Amino acid sequence: MASRSRTKTAPAWRSRSAIPVRTLPSPAHDTPTATGRIPLVDPRPTLPGVGMLHPKAFSGEVVPFQVVAFREGHDLIGAQLRLFTPSGDASVHRLAPLADGFDTWRTEIALLAEGDWTFRFEAYADDFATWRHAAALKIAAGVDVAVMALLGAQLCTRAAAETDRPARQRTALRRWAKALGAATDDPTTALEIVRDADLAVVFHDRPLASLATIGETFPLRVERERAGVGAWYEFFPRSEGAIRESDGTVHSGTFATASARLPEVAGMGFQVVYLPPIHPIGVTNRKGPNNSLTAGPGDPGSPWAIGAAAGGHDAVHPDLGTLDDFRGFVADARSEGLEIALDLALQASPDHPWVTTHPEWFTTLPDGTIAFAENPPKKYQDIYPINFDNDPDGLSAEVLRIALHWIAQGVHIFRVDNPHTKPLWFWEWLIREVTARHPEVVFLAEAFTRPNPMQALARVGFQQSYSYFTWRNTKAELEEFLTGVSHETADVFRPNLFVNTPDILTEYLQFGGRPAYRIRAAIAATAAPLYGVYAGYELYENVSRPGSEENIDNEKYEYKFRDWAASEASGDSLAPYLRLLNGIRAAHPALRQLRNLTVQYSDDDAVLVYVKHADGVLTGTGEDDTIIVVANLDPHSVRQTTIHLDTRLFGIAPGEQYAVRDLVTGADWTWTDHNFVRLDAFAEPVHIVQVKGRS
Repeated sequence: MASRSRTKTAPAWRSRSAIPVRTLPSPAHDTPTATGRIPLVDPRPTLPGVGMLHPKAFSGEVVPFQVVAFREGHDLIGAQLRLFTPSGDASVHRLAPLADGFDTWRTEIALLAEGDWTFRFEAYADDFATWRHAAALKIAAGVDVAVMALLGAQLCTRAAAETDRPARQRTALRRWAKALGAATDDPTTALEIVRDADLAVVFHDRPLASLATIGETFPLRVERERAGVGAWYEFFPRSEGAIRESDGTVHSGTFATASARLPEVAGMGFQVVYLPPIHPIGVTNRKGPNNSLTAGPGDPGSPWAIGAAAGGHDAVHPDLGTLDDFRGFVADARSEGLEIALDLALQASPDHPWVTTHPEWFTTLPDGTIAFAENPPKKYQDIYPINFDNDPDGLSAEVLRIALHWIAQGVHIFRVDNPHTKPLWFWEWLIREVTARHPEVVFLAEAFTRPNPMQALARVGFQQSYSYFTWRNTKAELEEFLTGVSHETADVFRPNLFVNTPDILTEYLQFGGRPAYRIRAAIAATAAPLYGVYAGYELYENVSRPGSEENIDNEKYEYKFRDWAASEASGDSLAPYLRLLNGIRAAHPALRQLRNLTVQYSDDDAVLVYVKHADGVLTGTGEDDTIIVVANLDPHSVRQTTIHLDTRLFGIAPGEQYAVRDLVTGADWTWTDHNFVRLDAFAEPVHIVQVKGRS
């Protein structure tokens, strides 16, 4: 009978620190205390005290696991992570102590399988490490040579008796034990054995543990890659293919004409197309151009004023087509490698069917009118905000129905408008209900609010969030912001670095000219694995409505007519640069990680420097990937300065030379840890440099 070969399943993780799975000895004492024999403190990633909520990662993300562990006295300890995949398979990863003076132990692991993982930290007295440290010092000094040799022999004998060790190791351990027993009066031989690298490897892979402490088990949710990696492009379908007649009449673009734009968006390297609301738009209090209170007969109104005689949140605007047409648009996007993100805006125009069927879902004022939306000094007379306090169950069920309806049409990403104006409990419930049925669904929070509410939305389930990146422009502001989102909040909060939106045209873009557009795009595309662009950015649309941070002739209130091809042909488009940036992102795994950014130093307060490094073992490429970004933040000048790099971050010794290539210009240089740079805002204001290796 022919033998059957078994296919070895690839691990659901990548790690530099994996060791054989072994059971630690039982804890040394049974006295019930909150503190173990070897305390385990401040485990990460965790969300203490939040019940059903989980820290999160995305498939392929390199996650740092760390804990504070120590013991009394001077004997050495070891620490490890026991990790369980969603299917329950266990692996063990040895933690390394950080030289931080705070007893921190850490390892990094790339998690590949989607689902609910669990993990725990374990610590133990490392008897071999304690002996080796003491023996190396004492034997070299001629102190207690015989005692240290005999103690080492006992440890080797004890380890050789462990039946879960390979036979080859056990044989070697018995040989070392015999040699140490014979070296009690031979310091030279004893010291050679103490320093034997092969002996150290045996005990590193299978430590000789005692006084074990087993920590608490914690959850970690791993979501699909698009929850944490993606380049977004926002456009209004009604503007794509819109036609203006000679008499000024405008015919709206449709899903069919908008589909014609998809190959170009995909060709620029974007992966997600975000659509503002596509539903019928109310007539009552409809806004005209530039947010005016008077709309003409041909003015389309704001898509966020949802609801009219043609339907509400589950309908499509008749000008755009039918529900079948929308499904065709989604299919066209998928054929281009694009996903559609749909706006989920929980509000209504005065003409929404809800106003008649469920007036209790709104706030009624003492004069009997329904309150319209306000964000002082802004007023939205065309929108009624909803109120969860009168019928929370009925309103929640309706929103869940709407979400499931659009999921059935092929939508798996929702950009949620103003989620911070709705109760947190509702979002926790809705996201849990949706992802229990459809774990692939991603929610982005459009939450420009205070840090605590913004991060709370992430804790209750939002996979992504807008952020204050848009208004962080100086070197100090960006250094603080990028460090925070990369390290301090990354266990739950994933920033999507949109460079602009229909509502946001910052002063930096208004007055920085074309260099400002290149600078902001380069930083957004390289600093985080998620970033976004609103259409028109590539055409340098930088004229604001007076006194505001919005584009004049805002697309929220009217159709926009753009000739993308003609602009690019004439050299008046940033599209080639966006194409280049997205190509660099696709080619470099370091740019598809969030937690690996390290700010570096420059002598110029207008020059920002950061490094993003990815270990080839953890990314699966087999080769390390290091990107250094040097950005001139002043869009009005040429800057010359010296940058200072901690090259140890990417395996280069201080002072050692290494080769780099500028991925924007193709220029090759030889760098060290201190490098002169010249950045011309009017030519190339940003270096995106790949480390090629030692010179």
